[in-house]
Parts: sequence; structure tokens; C-alpha cells
Amino acid sequence: MSTRPALPFAGYGIRCARPAESGAVAALLASAFADDPVMAWMIPDASDRERRIARYFRLAQRRQRPRAGGVRVAATAEGRLLAAALWTRPGRWKASAVQELAALPQYARVFGLRGLPRAGEVENAMTEAHPGTPHWYLPTVGTDPGLQGTGVGTALLLQQLADCDRLGQPAYLESSKAANVPFYEGLGFRVTGELRLPRGGPAVWPMWREPRPADASETGERGVA
Repeated sequence: MSTRPALPFAGYGIRCARPAESGAVAALLASAFADDPVMAWMIPDASDRERRIARYFRLAQRRQRPRAGGVRVAATAEGRLLAAALWTRPGRWKASAVQELAALPQYARVFGLRGLPRAGEVENAMTEAHPGTPHWYLPTVGTDPGLQGTGVGTALLLQQLADCDRLGQPAYLESSKAANVPFYEGLGFRVTGELRLPRGGPAVWPMWREPRPADASETGERGVA
């Protein structure tokens, strides 16, 4: 039986992110996604990738923040952020055409004029594959790379998944790493297909989770990006 690494601090809690933490959340997620295959495909220049990813996650948070609980973190009492997740409630996952058009200049700053078409292709492919059944959507979750395997990411996700179970609501995500699929399967998600991005892009695995009975048990973390 494997054991998790010990945490280098006394403890942590799960809460909604504060507006003033937007930069810290973006930096944490940029670090977690620095080697993400989809991000690398959209931002090929590794020397500038993490900075651009952080800019992207600042934009993503602005889309989430009008929604209560849209940005959640695992954090110590002293304010150190350990993991972050973006959640969208049922029926709210898709931005309007007006919102997308307004964000276009900001997306251009993130991806550059050469990378913007690829980012658009990723968005279109994921939108086309997105299920129509109402669900909670998890577009992003990331753990501090030095803390993966400690259970922090699991605890962060279980907070919302417990509510999904209580309310009888499903959840959906796309895994951009094959290595993370077993982690999500341990939380009750199942792969529904393989989405191959256009122009030789990497694969993405859509995953769906039906609500579990109250007595169903969850398994431990195996890493999350």
C-alpha cells in the first residue's frame, strides 16, 4: 500500500479564491500547466510559455469570478496557495458570442497572432464535443507541482464533487494528459472518448462523472496538472 508524501506545513483549508489572489492563482496554474501538451501546442515557445499561460489564467478567472464559487483554492491559514480549480455551474459553461468577441484582443495577447488560430481550434473542438446534459464543468484544476501526490488536489475537487453527489448532478472535464486519467477515474469520472485536436495537435480525453450514492468511497490522488 502506497503512502502519500508528508505535507511541509501543518494543514490547509478549501475556500473560494479572493479577488486579490488572482495573480497568485494564475501563477500557480501556469506552473502546473507549464508542461501541458495542449498549452505547449498553442504556445510553442517554451521560453515565454509560463508567462503567457499565467496571462491566460488571469483572463479565465475574470470569466469565472461573476459566478459564486467559480474559483476555489486549497490554501494554508497563512495564505499560501497549494491548488486551484475553476468550476462552472450547470448551464453556464459557454460564453456568449459577445463575450468571446470582447475577449479576442486579450486572447491575442496570450497566444500571439500565430498562436491564436490554434487556440481557436482548441476552443471549437472542445465546444463541439461538450455534452448537452446539464452538468458542473471543471475546465481547469492545478496543484503546485511540488505538492502533487499529497492529496491536496483530491481534497479541492472532493468539495464540489460531494455537492454534486448531494444534489444528484453530474460533472464533466477534459483531461489533456493521459497520465492524469487514472486520477480522475479514482474520483468517479470515466473517459467518454478521445478528442484529437486539428493539424496534428495532441489528444484530449473528455470525462464524465455521474453523481455517486452517499456511501460511495473516493480514492487518493495520483497527480493532477
